Amino acid sequence: MMDKMASGWINGFIGVVIFAGSLPATRVAVADFDPVFLTLARAAIAGLVGLALLAGFREKRPERRDVLPLLVVALCVVIGFPLLTALALQHVTSAHSIVFIGLLPLATALFGVLRGGERPRPAFWLFSCLGSALVAGFALTQGFAASPTGDLLMLAAVIICGLGYAEGAALSRRLGGWQVISWALLLSLPVTVGLAWSTMPASLAGTGWPAWLGLAYVSLFSMLIGFVFWYRGLAQGGIAAVGQLQLLQPFFGLALAGLLLGETVSWQMLAVSAAVATCVAGAKRFAR
Repeated sequence: MMDKMASGWINGFIGVVIFAGSLPATRVAVADFDPVFLTLARAAIAGLVGLALLAGFREKRPERRDVLPLLVVALCVVIGFPLLTALALQHVTSAHSIVFIGLLPLATALFGVLRGGERPRPAFWLFSCLGSALVAGFALTQGFAASPTGDLLMLAAVIICGLGYAEGAALSRRLGGWQVISWALLLSLPVTVGLAWSTMPASLAGTGWPAWLGLAYVSLFSMLIGFVFWYRGLAQGGIAAVGQLQLLQPFFGLALAGLLLGETVSWQMLAVSAAVATCVAGAKRFAR
């Protein structure tokens, strides 16, 4: 029988692959949708699906002590990260923004210590910081001053996403992975449905099918299905350890940006992605 640690890494890997398509899909969607509407619509659609799952499986309501952490998850990963990335993608390409995702493992590990009670070995931080430094250095050399707004928005998105990942993973140990994201989406539902309705464009006649596909992907996969695997993986294998899999996300994201959107993927982007990916093995070894 597969041990818990191996299962955690497999679930985490599946989650990373799903999340890799989020920024390219968002980039396509914001071509026709307003970023605020897109953020609210994706959360509302996922929330309705989450509500159906919770009702269908007759899940017990969370305890009172779980409400505040669930609100943190909702604010961070349901509203904060999608909104900030959607706003950032009005200033930078998805290929450029994806590289910032390489900072997520460090942010997740830091919050895993603060919120999850984990204590990785010193060598772990060396590998994690090295990977993050490579990503940050690449972003600076590619022209930080050219779009400081987009880069700062992506940086803020990474920080709050790390908090949301760690908080949700800690909750998943008690509630389960899909239950955590479903309850977080449900808590947000009254707000997201109402605001999505009020911010809906007067006419959707000019919205192309790529934008609709982008909305469908970020609603069902990025906002719900990906978290089912991701939170379960973090809870099983450890927040800091499995979180390092996010260093692989630029590989998949850059490939999608180049193949689906026709964006230029430079050799520097590929070199940085390869370099930070080598840090995963070292960080994994010293995570516990």
